[in-house]
Amino acid sequence: MPDSTPAVHNLKHHFADLEQQKDSSTFAMWLFLVTEIMFFGGLFAAYLIYRLYYFNAWVAGSQTMEIKLGAINTAVLICSSLTMVLAVHSAKLGNRKLTSLFLILTLVLGFTFLGVKAVEYHGHWEHHEVPGANFHFEHEGNFDPNQVQIFFSLYFAMTGMHAFHMIIGGGLLLWLLISNLRGRFSTEYNTPVEMVGLYWHFVDLVWIYLFPLLYLISHHHNG
Repeated sequence: MPDSTPAVHNLKHHFADLEQQKDSSTFAMWLFLVTEIMFFGGLFAAYLIYRLYYFNAWVAGSQTMEIKLGAINTAVLICSSLTMVLAVHSAKLGNRKLTSLFLILTLVLGFTFLGVKAVEYHGHWEHHEVPGANFHFEHEGNFDPNQVQIFFSLYFAMTGMHAFHMIIGGGLLLWLLISNLRGRFSTEYNTPVEMVGLYWHFVDLVWIYLFPLLYLISHHHNG
């Protein structure tokens, strides 16, 4: 039977009240997100430096990106941010059914993103565009193929780490769903839903930067 007083049972002993506990959790989450910004910032910096030094190879590598798949995934993540917002809102209202519904929709959209990304990765694998001993770039131009291999190394590093964060987010959403079905959250206590929401929005925001950097800029340049 669902717990009738989730707020009382979820107050940790070292906090005076739920408000103080939520403020501490929010501060900790933002501190964690700052470290994530620093991490992805390093990858973005490496990518931009590569673009500066090996521009022709960067253009050649960028032309292989599947813009349609990238655009589909962008739309999927924007929709997932919306469903996550609705899940947080429903949790604050104490509506367990709607909270579960929107968490499930967010989870489905998250795994849809990963599925589309897997299709894209498979295409690069078939064209031998995965860095390593079997790497082969068929296009000709004024560039060293090894320089293009650096592009794909950065591409897989950036999108791979993003996908890894998506998988972690999926696990967190599943945990929230189970906790919600057990009646853990209420109008007084819904901090975990809000914290996971912040994490999910951050991961979505990272993709909003990755999409134009990896898929769009070189095509705009050629145009």
